[in-house]
Amino acid sequence: MQVIRVASESPQVFELCAEQQAELAWRQREVVDDTPKHLDPRISFLLLHAGEEVAGCAGLQPLEPGVGEVKRMYVRPAHRGRGLSRRLLTEVEKLAAEYGMRTLRLETGRLFDEAIGLYTSSGYRPIPRFGPYAECAESVCFEKHL
Repeated sequence: MQVIRVASESPQVFELCAEQQAELAWRQREVVDDTPKHLDPRISFLLLHAGEEVAGCAGLQPLEPGVGEVKRMYVRPAHRGRGLSRRLLTEVEKLAAEYGMRTLRLETGRLFDEAIGLYTSSGYRPIPRFGPYAECAESVCFEKHL
């Protein structure tokens, strides 16, 4: 396994984000395309390689001084069940620490038990919905102090 940093404009990031959004829409039985046409250039992305294949990604977006948000965390279905999501999350936390962030926040859907389990078992605690998720009843938000 190898983790590399890439810019938000990376074609591999867009490919993974499109796959993520298609899966989310299917799981939520919605026809919603939230695939980004462009991503905030402030987001630093990590790609996780399993051999020659890109297995997943995660992004880190600054929110305010000392605070960042985990964005677009995704592991391809063929690579799940091997701890790769936890590895990505750990790498995002290391990156946040390098950037001087002391707190990480994130959002996921209330129906995604696997994601909620990962975040809570990794030390993230529920918080009120924040920012663009404040009015979204399907969202649950978490925070961890590093």
